[in-house]
This record gives sequence, C-alpha cells and structure tokens, in this order.
Amino acid sequence: MTSDAVISSENLTKKFGSFTAVDHITFEVKKGEIFGFLGANGAGKTTAMKMFCGLLRPTSGKGFVAGLDIYKESEKIKKRIGYMSQRFSLYEDLTVNENIQFYAGIYGLDRKTIRKKQHELSDKLQLTAYQNKLISSLPLGWKQKLAFSVAIVHEPDIVFLDEPTGGVDPVTRRQFWDLIYEAADAGVTVFVTTHYMDEAEYCDRISMMVDGRIEAIGSTDHLKAKYKVNSMNDVFLILARNVEI
Repeated sequence: MTSDAVISSENLTKKFGSFTAVDHITFEVKKGEIFGFLGANGAGKTTAMKMFCGLLRPTSGKGFVAGLDIYKESEKIKKRIGYMSQRFSLYEDLTVNENIQFYAGIYGLDRKTIRKKQHELSDKLQLTAYQNKLISSLPLGWKQKLAFSVAIVHEPDIVFLDEPTGGVDPVTRRQFWDLIYEAADAGVTVFVTTHYMDEAEYCDRISMMVDGRIEAIGSTDHLKAKYKVNSMNDVFLILARNVEI
C-alpha cells in the first residue's frame, strides 16, 4: 500500500461455497480520487464494496481502508466512511427531516450540528417545502440525492456508492454527479460502482470487473487508447463480451 492510498487490496477474494464472487483483486485508490468500479450486473462489484465497508468478511487476501485492516478493524472503518447502498438506504415511512436526524444521530453528530445539517441539506437540495413529507412521496431522483447527502452528513474521509444512479433519468444522473464532484472537491474520496459505461468518463480512474476479476484499470483515456476504441462502452464490449471492435 503506497503512502497516498486510502483504499487498497491484495489478492482479495470472496467465495460463497464453490462460487467465487470476487477473484484475487489487487488495486489501490488514492486520496481525493473519484474511482469508478465498473462492470456488468453480477460482476462482483457490490460484493467487493461490502468487504471494504466491513459488511462482508473476505475469504482470503488483504484489504485496507483509511489505513485500517478490513479483517480486524471493520468497526473503526464504519466510522470513517459513508455508504449508500444499491437498494436505497432511506426509510420510506419517515419524513425528510426524520431521515436526516436518524442518520446524523447514528454517525454521532450532536443535536446542534444535526439541526444545522437539516437546514443546509434542505436548502441545498431545494427540499425546504418537503421537510415534513414522507420519503415515499418524493420522486426517485430527489430520494437518491438526499440518500447521498445523508451518507456524507458526518463528513467522512471516504464514501462508497453502490449503483447510486440506477433507475433515474439522464438529467438527474448528471445532477447527482455534480454532488459527487462537490464532495470530491471538499476532499472526500469517492468509490462508486456503476454499470453505466458513460459514467466512467466522470471518474479520475476506473477498474473494469469481469466475472469477479479486475480485467483493466486506469484512466478512461488510457484504456480507450490501449484498446484502440472511442468509448468506454467499446472497452466493456471487448473485455466483458469478447466482441471485436
């Protein structure tokens, strides 16, 4: 692990019985990077992320997050990171304010700070008129943006985002990425999984997962030049589908 790496793995592996979901992956993410973890559904992206977040114990290999061992220090890791799950992490039967209060409380913020965060997020996301509305009544795009904001309400070093733009329209996806850029500009390292190949262009570097393995890693310009194509979708087709371009 190099001195500027905040996430690293060495031959990290996760097996479920005879099935290998993550197969000896080795890579690093540097502080302040937006790192895209790309691949088709079922490629192993979510399983790998859960190991880094302390939600799944690896079968073998090494892994570190913020200098902490994912085997021995998973509880400490959880205090240093934000996490937005693939299956939407807000409580539908709570209001906007109640969700902010709940998650800020879990992250250990005091009441004064929580009140401040409520006002800041409501203004920033233009949800002031909806503070006392149930989450279930909000459009999906607003839910996703609020879920991301709640995931970093405690100002973590690193935020893990699992398929954060799934199911939303292109305009909302772009707005969501504006929030990611803002967080990265504030010094947060962003680790994001996606199967949208166009979102690779928004990342500083990406890795391409295929059947549990990392088949390629680098900047999008580097990978497009390496495989002599014009888009990351073509890179994906070559690596994941064995298509000749």
